[in-house]
Amino acid sequence: MAYVVTENCIKCKYTDCVDVCPVDCFREGPNCLVIDPDECIDCTLCVPECPAEAIFAEDDVPASQQAFIALNAELSKVWPVIAERKDPPPDADEWNKRPDKAKLLER
Repeated sequence: MAYVVTENCIKCKYTDCVDVCPVDCFREGPNCLVIDPDECIDCTLCVPECPAEAIFAEDDVPASQQAFIALNAELSKVWPVIAERKDPPPDADEWNKRPDKAKLLER
């Protein structure tokens, strides 16, 4: 079972989670992150580090966010590894916890 980045990461793109990942399983897209399910070792270290509370164990992904399981698997194959924390976008706090951001995902 891997961990999954869900909708609330979109346009927030905090990278605190990246700093604690021992296997560099995060991938960076234009306006969010995903987790490579083949690399994730279920260590749980990223979950409490996410200011957006956007990371869930695959079995605990909310029903409304289930599409993000496949999306993480798909995008992690094409997006580059991110292994070091970066500053979030300047408006990240404004986007945190806003609903219905899936349509804003940039591939």
